[in-house]
Amino acid sequence: MRAMHIHILGICGTFMGSLAILAKQLGHQVSGSDQNVYPPMSTQLEEQGITLHSGYDPAPLLADPDLVVIGNTCSRGNPAVEYVLDRGMAYCSGPQWLAEHVLQDRWVLAVAGTHGKTTTSSMLAWILHCADLKPGYLIGGVPKNFPSSASLGESPFFVIEADEYDSAFFDKRSKFIHYRPRTAILANLEFDHADIFPDLAAIQTQFSHFLKTIPQSGLVLAPAGNANLEQVFQKGIWSQCEYFSVLGADDEDLKAPWRVSVADAGCSAFTISRGRQQADVHWQLSGQHNVRNAVAAVAAAAHAGVPLALGCEALSRFAGVRRRLELLLTARGIRVYDDFAHHPTAIKTTLEGLRAKLRENRDSGRLIAVIEARSNTMKMGYHQQTLAAALDAADRVLWYRNEATRLDLDAIAHASKADFQVFDSVPEILMVLAAEAQAGDHIVIMSNGGFEGLQQQLCQILAA
Repeated sequence: MRAMHIHILGICGTFMGSLAILAKQLGHQVSGSDQNVYPPMSTQLEEQGITLHSGYDPAPLLADPDLVVIGNTCSRGNPAVEYVLDRGMAYCSGPQWLAEHVLQDRWVLAVAGTHGKTTTSSMLAWILHCADLKPGYLIGGVPKNFPSSASLGESPFFVIEADEYDSAFFDKRSKFIHYRPRTAILANLEFDHADIFPDLAAIQTQFSHFLKTIPQSGLVLAPAGNANLEQVFQKGIWSQCEYFSVLGADDEDLKAPWRVSVADAGCSAFTISRGRQQADVHWQLSGQHNVRNAVAAVAAAAHAGVPLALGCEALSRFAGVRRRLELLLTARGIRVYDDFAHHPTAIKTTLEGLRAKLRENRDSGRLIAVIEARSNTMKMGYHQQTLAAALDAADRVLWYRNEATRLDLDAIAHASKADFQVFDSVPEILMVLAAEAQAGDHIVIMSNGGFEGLQQQLCQILAA
C-alpha cells in the first residue's frame, strides 16, 4: 500500500483522532482540521507528529491531499466540505476508511451500547494485551494503560469501540455497521442522539442491522434482562449469544452463564464466575456499572481464548481511562475529578459509584457535581424528566447554562434533592468554587467537551 497524504476533517473527535493515529502508524502523512482543538486528543495527536489546524478554513486542503476523511460532525455548508465537493477531491467517512484499510481479515471485537463503550473497550484491549495477544485497538478515549487511544497491533485481534452514531453526512448508517465483528458486546441500550434518531425504535433498528453483520460462528454478549436489547434480539439473532448478570443488582437470570458477586458497596472487589470457574478482581474503580463493564470484557476475552483467571488478574491492574472519573488534583484536602458523563444514566451511575466508595472509606466529604450539558440530546431537552433524580447522590450541583439549551433548569432545580445552582459563565463557576471549596470536598466536573478549560483552570486556582 503506497503512502498517502490523508487530511481528516473533525480530527479532534475521539473516534477521528484515534483513526488519525492508525493512519500515521500505517505510514501515511496525516493532517487534520477541527473547530475545537483541546486536550487530551489534541495533545495525543501532536505527540504523534500530526499537524492540526484550528477551524475549517479550506487553506490546508490547498496541499491537495490524496484523500479527505470527513467526520460526522461536518455537514454541508462547512467551508472545508464545500471545497472538497467543488473540486471533486477523493473523500470517504471514517468508518469506511477503517473497514477498508485496518479491519479487513481481522478478528474484530466490538463494544456497542449507550454507556460504557470506552471503558469496556479499554478493559478488553488491556486483557488481550496482558495475555500477550498483541491486539490492535481503536478506543474513543485515552486508556491509562496504553500510550495512545489506538494501535494497529501485531495479531489478528482488533478491539473497537462500536458507536451507533451516524458515519457521515453522506452515510447515515451507524458507524458499527462497517465493522463486521466476530465478538460483540451489547452493553446496554437507551435512547440517545436525539439529533439523528427520532425515537428508541430507530436506534434498535440500527442494532438489529449490526447483529446481521456478525457471523454464525461469532458471539454476542449482553446483560441479562435488558428489555430494550431483548426487543432487538426478537427481530433476529444468527450468532451464539451469552448473557452476564451482576448478582444482587440485576434480576437473577438462569440463562446468564457469566455472573458477578460484589464483595463491597464501593465495588472495589468482586468475583466473576462461569460455571465452576471463578476468579477475583481487586481494583481502584468504583460503581456497579464498571463491574458490568468488567464481566463483559472478561467474557469477550474468553471468546478470544483468554482464561478467566488471567482476565481477572489483568483487570486488577487496569488503571482506567482519562476523563472517566479521572482524579486530576488533590490539594488542601480537596479532590478534583474529570468525567465524560453526558447522559442521565451515566451521571447517576458515576455519582452513585463515587458516593458508595466514599461511604466504604468512611469519607463524609461533600460531593459537588459541576455539569455542562453539552450533548445535542441534552440541549434538546429530551432528558428533562430524569435529570433531577440522576443528581441525588450529589450534595451540590453547579450547572452551566450553555447556549441553545431547551432544558427547564428551574424545574430541575425545584425537583433536585441536591443544592442546585445555575450559572451562565465559566468564570462565575470558578469564582464560586474558589470561594467555597473546603477540605474533604470531592468536585466532579462532568462534560463531554472541553468545558472552556474549566478543569485546568480550577486545578490551577486550587493548587496556587
